[in-house]
Amino acid sequence: MRTKQTIAVIGATGSMGWAIAKSLSKGNYRLLLFTRDKNRLKKLQKEIAVAYPGADVEPVTCSYTATWEADIIIVAVPFAAEKEVADKIREVANQKIVISIANPLNESYDGLITASDTSAAEELQKLLPNSKVIKAFNTTFAANFAQPVIDGKKVDAFIAGNDSDALETVSELVQTAGFNPVVAGDLSVSRILENMQLLLIRMGLKYNYNWLAGWKILHQ
Repeated sequence: MRTKQTIAVIGATGSMGWAIAKSLSKGNYRLLLFTRDKNRLKKLQKEIAVAYPGADVEPVTCSYTATWEADIIIVAVPFAAEKEVADKIREVANQKIVISIANPLNESYDGLITASDTSAAEELQKLLPNSKVIKAFNTTFAANFAQPVIDGKKVDAFIAGNDSDALETVSELVQTAGFNPVVAGDLSVSRILENMQLLLIRMGLKYNYNWLAGWKILHQ
């Protein structure tokens, strides 16, 4: 059996951080949860304890400390906050897997604020040059974590990155969360993945999917 890995979730009480933390609590992981909102963190801990009594979950008051102890770091914050997080964890994130979940949406949800030749994940990689940045969980809504099977089909969750071992590790996380992991390519593919979620958001707003929608590749 693989040694239990420690995962730091930075921004654990946002909608995505909450969903990711709760879904990974059922796996063989130690979770370090960091957020500035201590009241919501207590609620999250209680919810996890009820759903998964044996979960190894610990609140952490400092993102630096959480990152120092972690094998894997999930940056569950909006794109605008990634630089602040990177500045705080850069020193202790060396050679560690850092997961970017952000979609750099503009305020009107009709475009991305990043240039066409980059992505939120690639920008995070520039800020953390010695880390193994992986794009994951950006093509899923928070509601999908509670219901990863839609219309009888397990939702695909796309992953992109430059390190093959890190991609394999994150694929296992995605599977634990209940999704079907699909490695889409190197980190530059994040540009496509972030545009995919922009499209899904726009379609959800147009057709009232109620934030319960996902991508699925159908093939023979």
